[in-house]
Amino acid sequence: MTLKEQIEADIKKAMLAKNQSELLALRSIKSLILLAETEKGAKEQLSKDAEMKLLMKAAKQRKESAEVYQKEGRKDLEEKELAELAVIERYLPKPLSEEELTSKIKDIITKTGAKTTADMGKVMGIATKELAGQADGKLISELVKKLLA
Repeated sequence: MTLKEQIEADIKKAMLAKNQSELLALRSIKSLILLAETEKGAKEQLSKDAEMKLLMKAAKQRKESAEVYQKEGRKDLEEKELAELAVIERYLPKPLSEEELTSKIKDIITKTGAKTTADMGKVMGIATKELAGQADGKLISELVKKLLA
């Protein structure tokens, strides 16, 4: 079952359950998928990788918005963003722990033969592809810097 089909099935469930906050989040995901599918030069159906990128982008936007609302003291809007984030995260792969992430990055560093921070670009290119959806890009970058230093 593709992500789009899964989202459509979950939209029906949310409509039957009259769960408005979940319905809003699911519709926003479906909207992103439809936009990506109708983009110029896009294939008819999105690849798993493209779906993950869409979900990660949506999750990142929700996190950043929630942080802004928290700083501004807008608890109502912050809660709305966090509820949408929780729905989006159900479709993302389980995030790696810091130990697992460090281990995978060490393997990548070994594979690429990187020695110094000058080789960070090589490592980041592979790490962001292999660990897509499993870890935040900032965290990957920080760990790569720390391990290459």
